[in-house]
Amino acid sequence: MARVDLDGNAINPMTICMIGAGGFIGSHLCEKLMSETPHTVLAVDVYNDKIKHLLEPDSLPWAGRIQFHRLNIKNDSRLEGLIKCSDLTINLAAICTPADYNTRPLDTIYSNFIDALPVVKYCSENNKRLIHFSTCEVYGKTIGSYLPKDSPLRQDPAYYILKEDTSPCIFGSVEKQRWSYACAKQLIERLIYAEGAENGLEFTIVRPFNWIGPRMDFIPGIDGPSEGVPRVLACFSNNLLRREPLKLVDGGESQRTFIYIKDAIEAVLLMIENPARASGHIFNVGNPHNEVTVRQLAEMMTQVYSKVSGEDAIESPTIDVSSKEFYGEGYDDSDKRIPDMTIINKQLGWNPKTSLWDLLESTLTYQHRTYAEAIKQAIAKPSAN
Repeated sequence: MARVDLDGNAINPMTICMIGAGGFIGSHLCEKLMSETPHTVLAVDVYNDKIKHLLEPDSLPWAGRIQFHRLNIKNDSRLEGLIKCSDLTINLAAICTPADYNTRPLDTIYSNFIDALPVVKYCSENNKRLIHFSTCEVYGKTIGSYLPKDSPLRQDPAYYILKEDTSPCIFGSVEKQRWSYACAKQLIERLIYAEGAENGLEFTIVRPFNWIGPRMDFIPGIDGPSEGVPRVLACFSNNLLRREPLKLVDGGESQRTFIYIKDAIEAVLLMIENPARASGHIFNVGNPHNEVTVRQLAEMMTQVYSKVSGEDAIESPTIDVSSKEFYGEGYDDSDKRIPDMTIINKQLGWNPKTSLWDLLESTLTYQHRTYAEAIKQAIAKPSAN
């Protein structure tokens, strides 16, 4: 049966240039596009480990509809050609690990602003549609965080729920280099918006709120650098796999919402296939019902991991560390991140479905199955020498 969009129109097969296709989000989006649509993907990345299962063997039902192009968008003249022969470009490429924001601020700014400039330019000059992945970090801190601790206004949603078209973007001082990422992402958003206003660029901007699931981030020393520090959920997973206490930065009081990757990818597919409803919009994509403090997240993950692994929790499951000790000088944080879902619901009729417990169970089951044995061997090695 022919696929139709939300307005009942037939969806024609399209060619999609996906930059960053080999990452966590890209791999799930490629899977969705291959298994459920007739679209072709030109998968652009430096690595293809997470999409290898889609590329080989040639007998796969979608063989020929996904091509991997190994290139670095910083310095490869082939990029414009790939964008030119596509109907749509999706840009997922970014440095987006908080531990890098104040230790590698220059790389962070270049990766998220300078390296994205040619992508925007090629789309604009060649009249190609762009879906650009930004971040919920562009909101920075909430207005509520500046109110006195005992102010009743802190409970008023107007001061902490984040809306695409009205919430201000509030960052810390320049010395707080943690905001290098958010600032670079905000500036590229403004540039894309300006290209739309002045030169007619057809664009959609996505602001993800903590997308979680199998293949996310990395486990240090196993499928990523041993000295690396991934984002909170992978950090906690790494501690659980190694039977180490989970480190709560500054008491784990920051609040976050988490959404299952498969729910989020449904939203992206709606954007891809409904340009008339998605173009010119910025969309929050998160799950406001899955809100927890980082401390509550640690407690829940400890319970879920005991269930999926069959192991008892360690005696002291968490320890408190300062942000300076964990991230280094210049770290700062946002207090709450709760997305308003009005715009995406109105334009695309989309709502997330998966509960926090279920998404944690899916993610930790995958991680236990994939990494537990490798970590046991890595821990055993030093004592064997």
